[in-house]
Amino acid sequence: MSEFRSPTQGRGGERGPFRSVVPFGRVFGVPLRLHWSAPLLVVVLGLSLGAGTLPGWAPGRSHATYTLAGIAGALLLLASLLLHEGAHAVVARRAGVEVQDMTVWALGGATLMGRADRPRAAFKIAFAGPLTSLLLGGLGLGAAVGLLRGAHWTVPGDVLLRCGWANLLLAGFNLLPAAPLDGGRVLQAAVWWRTGDRSRAERAAGRAGQLAGALLIGIGVLVLLRGGLAGLWLMLLGFFITATAWAEAQQATVRTLLHGVRLSQVMSSPVATGPDWLTVDRFLEDVALTSHHTHLPVLGLEGRPTGVVSVRRLAQAPSAARSVTRVSQVAQPIEHTPLAGPEEDLADVLQRLTPGMPMRILVMDGGRLVGIVTAHDVSRLLQQRLTVTGRGSGAF
Repeated sequence: MSEFRSPTQGRGGERGPFRSVVPFGRVFGVPLRLHWSAPLLVVVLGLSLGAGTLPGWAPGRSHATYTLAGIAGALLLLASLLLHEGAHAVVARRAGVEVQDMTVWALGGATLMGRADRPRAAFKIAFAGPLTSLLLGGLGLGAAVGLLRGAHWTVPGDVLLRCGWANLLLAGFNLLPAAPLDGGRVLQAAVWWRTGDRSRAERAAGRAGQLAGALLIGIGVLVLLRGGLAGLWLMLLGFFITATAWAEAQQATVRTLLHGVRLSQVMSSPVATGPDWLTVDRFLEDVALTSHHTHLPVLGLEGRPTGVVSVRRLAQAPSAARSVTRVSQVAQPIEHTPLAGPEEDLADVLQRLTPGMPMRILVMDGGRLVGIVTAHDVSRLLQQRLTVTGRGSGAF
């Protein structure tokens, strides 16, 4: 599954369901993050294989043999998910698309990346994951047949057999034409190529995802009513797909509304600023309390911005330390603050923001600070445009 950055995503923390994640090294040079549910997936699958499936297929082995084989099978499946997501990342980088990270969790994985600038590149990125799973599935089944018929290694052969089928199932499911699944990205690329309208393609994939999610929820309910616990998993997956697809369709609408808007049309100007060498208490008294802005650029000796500080961050500084703490010590450094020109397209600039980055953009004209764009400015513009188009504020 590939997940794309959006100008309307929250910037203050983790996105979507991936709030409880930990860094876990790099795969193909891309930061890997594990959700707490990923180890749980390994344990559940390992126990299921070792305690139930393998003893039925290859009786007469020791409990330790089944346990180790079950854990190995679960780890192989986890490695398959990593290779699936890694394929997205490798192809995306070759296409010049920025890749932020990969996350693995109980329902699969997600690769957070930028957006391809051509339908062909978008198609290749989306199809790379399922193609990798198909290849892994074929290799797994081939190796299983060799072990079962040639060497008569029943336990490892059965583990590979099930991993092979699991990869084929993963590929088939991901190719369903519904966002955020890879098939939805393929559909999006096809509609984009056919119509030349990217936003229309994104909305089409989002609507297909909502329909697919609703169907999965319905199937899950039926399975659960018949006593199958797998219905819970199907319902959870359906809710996730429905919610994500709805969000993506809304984001496509937002991008359409923001397209063609220059920063000069939405920025707050003039901007209240203050020297970065002031102490926190002096900055609060001389600058923050006399301004209606909640985010204030701080300037260096040459008059150029060195960072941005929020009023909330200033207020959080301990009272006893405010008289000795310089505002430069609590401000967000300029290296982590996007800069843009007043004539740049708002949607394009927002697309450059990385996840976790607060939505505040300093607008520079010839080295001079002329304005600032915050989440409040963008929200106000969206409300105005929604009112004009008659969509109403309830759409978002």
